[in-house]
Amino acid sequence: MQPASNITNLTEELASAFSTTPGSDDAFLQQCAGLCKTFNISPIDLYYKWESLVISNSAAGARIINKDTVHAIRSLLQSELTKAAKASSKRPDLNRAVRGRGAGILGLAPRRNAGFPEIGLVKPALGDRFASSSDNRRAGPSKVSFQYQDDEVSKGKHSYRYMYEKISERSEVLDDRIDDFGELVKEHYGISELGDPSASTDDEIFIVGRITLDSESSSSGAVKLNEASLCLESSRMMGSGVRVPLKFGPHVKVRSGLKGMSGFGLFPGAIVALKGKNGGGGWFLASEILTLPPLKPSHANPSVLKPDSRDTSFSMVIASGPYTPDADLRYQPWLTFLQSIKSQKPTLVLLIGPFIDSNHPQLKSGDIDETPVDMFFTRFTENLRDFLDVSPDSLVLLIPSVRDIISQHVVYPQSELGAEFSKDPRILLLPNPCQFSVNGINFAVSSVDVLFHLRKEELVKRVEEVDTIATGSEDNGTDTMANTCRHLLQQRSFYPIFPVPVDLSHEVNLDVSHSKSLDLCPDDSAGYAPDVLIVPSRLKHFSKVVDDTVAINPSFLTKGVSATLKFDGHGAGPTKSRITVNVGRAAE
Repeated sequence: MQPASNITNLTEELASAFSTTPGSDDAFLQQCAGLCKTFNISPIDLYYKWESLVISNSAAGARIINKDTVHAIRSLLQSELTKAAKASSKRPDLNRAVRGRGAGILGLAPRRNAGFPEIGLVKPALGDRFASSSDNRRAGPSKVSFQYQDDEVSKGKHSYRYMYEKISERSEVLDDRIDDFGELVKEHYGISELGDPSASTDDEIFIVGRITLDSESSSSGAVKLNEASLCLESSRMMGSGVRVPLKFGPHVKVRSGLKGMSGFGLFPGAIVALKGKNGGGGWFLASEILTLPPLKPSHANPSVLKPDSRDTSFSMVIASGPYTPDADLRYQPWLTFLQSIKSQKPTLVLLIGPFIDSNHPQLKSGDIDETPVDMFFTRFTENLRDFLDVSPDSLVLLIPSVRDIISQHVVYPQSELGAEFSKDPRILLLPNPCQFSVNGINFAVSSVDVLFHLRKEELVKRVEEVDTIATGSEDNGTDTMANTCRHLLQQRSFYPIFPVPVDLSHEVNLDVSHSKSLDLCPDDSAGYAPDVLIVPSRLKHFSKVVDDTVAINPSFLTKGVSATLKFDGHGAGPTKSRITVNVGRAAE
């Protein structure tokens, strides 16, 4: 029997670890002490198991202790113990995550028949790199309340089967998007009924549809949107899904736009609300453009904050790949960046892929001496663990790119990297795109260069203003990049373009059937805008306030550029006024 003094010590250490957690009481601490004895783990390791469970498992709910918490922790520990017992009797199958993408080439164990020996498929040294760093005694509980906002993540929502799309599913998703915006427009403008743009009418009607190219231009694949090729597609419910040519009157107006905005941007896939009529000439003539209903300003959610939290400020450093130039694989920009964050010790480090870029010339030619998985563990995992030794209270967030050769999911939306690439509760793996909150501040992040795609495809139509909305000094409606970011907010999508430009399709690999995961406003979000929108792009780096959202383009680390964000904590006034962003040289 374990001495009572040891039980007391365990309970005291557990009380310290869970001190800021709502719902922690003596009964809970006693049960946790029993788990520490049964599974032979330290109190701080048990705390990390629980913290990891909260982040990755929707069943654990919010960071509040309840009657199910001990059972959930016990189940996790038992599951890990069972897996460890099975693994001890055979070689570890370390690389299941990328089996479908040239596993043998990447240094990963491919599928094989049970009757064949397992000789030489995985280098023994690789196993050490997958070892958990949970024995790191210097680690401390995170200073922030982190919440991943997609409660479906543990159910494999993002790990769907791609290359399995059905035409009926694609068309239904595209139709639903038009219908959803139709309801928003009707409610916002007090419109009783929307019309069919293909039907001839004597009076002007209101319609909602999708901007497309005409069939001849779209089939050629190389024609940019222009007024001669402009078409409008309705949903099956509002217009039988018919496409009609779209023309604008000589004095077309835009209603409820920003004051000073002299042009209105259109691009393939954009949802638009128009007023006009089809007079029987075979096209819809628009006399007025109705600006889509804006998102509501976000507000901090007090329920996600720790009750005894006084200081809700935090800092975040943001970097986006590629992390090494095309000339070599030495990852010098990444190593320089590492030295910078080791000295800064930010609360969070957000890293956006590609990490091991499939487009790198040396990877494409096979001129490498180690597998991509080895490269990731050598360049990233080990270095990030070194950083967490220096800054034990920090969190690292990893978001992949469709160009990541180590990812099993090469379509967009994209699932998170396999769990074997973390093995540390402070290194969190998130899908692409994703939304999460830190101390109640909502972030929306995507690795696809949607800004460049929008700028390439956009057609700007000169308009007159009606019922304009006054803007602040920071946003007068004439800033090109701010207006490009505004497309994402107004269209409520991380990637509102459809179809993907032919010459850029390899950068997106869009899966239309699952494009619900690209929504900036999930069904349960009540239409709130994110506080921070992060969209890396090859365009010049910037940080801008767009309506009530801080939009950031951190550029690419190969350009020596990254971003630093600081939040001063909750207080009076809008959230955007307490967020400071600096985008510049990575080593600064």
